[in-house]
Amino acid sequence: MTPKVLLAASAAAALLLALPASAAQLTIGFSQIGSESGWRAAETSVSKQEAAKRKVNLKIADAQQKQENQIKAIRSFIAQNVDAIFLAPVVSTGWDSVLKEAKEAKIPVVLLDRDIDPSGKDLYLTAVTSDSVHEGAVAGDWLAKTVGTKACNIVELQGTVGASVAANRKKGFDTAIAKHANLKVLRSQTGDFTRAKGKEVMESFIKAEGGGKSICAVYAHNDDMMVGAIQAMKEAGLKPGKDILTVSIDAVPDIFKAMAAGEANATVELTPNMAGPALDAIAAFKEKGTVPPKWIQTESKLYTAADDPQKIYDSKKGLGY
Repeated sequence: MTPKVLLAASAAAALLLALPASAAQLTIGFSQIGSESGWRAAETSVSKQEAAKRKVNLKIADAQQKQENQIKAIRSFIAQNVDAIFLAPVVSTGWDSVLKEAKEAKIPVVLLDRDIDPSGKDLYLTAVTSDSVHEGAVAGDWLAKTVGTKACNIVELQGTVGASVAANRKKGFDTAIAKHANLKVLRSQTGDFTRAKGKEVMESFIKAEGGGKSICAVYAHNDDMMVGAIQAMKEAGLKPGKDILTVSIDAVPDIFKAMAAGEANATVELTPNMAGPALDAIAAFKEKGTVPPKWIQTESKLYTAADDPQKIYDSKKGLGY
């Protein structure tokens, strides 16, 4: 290499190092829970799309719903000296040690979709989530308004035990229906946010409640469990959406397909685009030192059969759900 070429190469390297973080490509590690639901798959797909838009190198590690895998992934990202880490925590506790390691390495951490125990709030930069208590309340308010003064026995399909989103969606729903003496949760059990488990648990509810005759409504912490529950109802000779009302959360395409068929009644949307606001926050932090608010809240919109579910299904089905 000639001295002139060497000088030019050195100057180019120096210029690259001097570029702001938004211009030089960022590398971000994303510890994703897994693909336990259609919504989770869409979040991963949309995250890739949002990263590509911004020319960010996004490294995704699938934890297969195990916290130990997420901790290993975070330590691997720290060892790689990534620019930032995104974490969708499978449970809310047990993160202090590994997040302290990230903080000591001066790698900012952004939580996506789920929060962690309050004791760890100084260990991450911001959390991009919905208000999952509000989501549960929206579902409960819809059910109360729909049944009016009629007595209504409810069965509940909870999310993963220990997940903050499951606890909060239950809390919001319980608070909403507590205002109405005619609404009562008969049975509540985890369906682990999966279709298969949702179907299995709903089958047990139906058997325990006289073939489902005493069940007025089912509330599921996510749509995938509800899709499984709908299948269980149909196999038991019931008409979901008519014999038993349904309300769930996430607004994945398949729930709109069920709604269009008259087999589901309502869903509360959880946007899969958590990465977009997170990437914007990291870019501003890296480039200008702008510290984002501790919580970046996304919208929670209610959809029913009145909202043209077939049209919504068509608009969502290509998002990776």
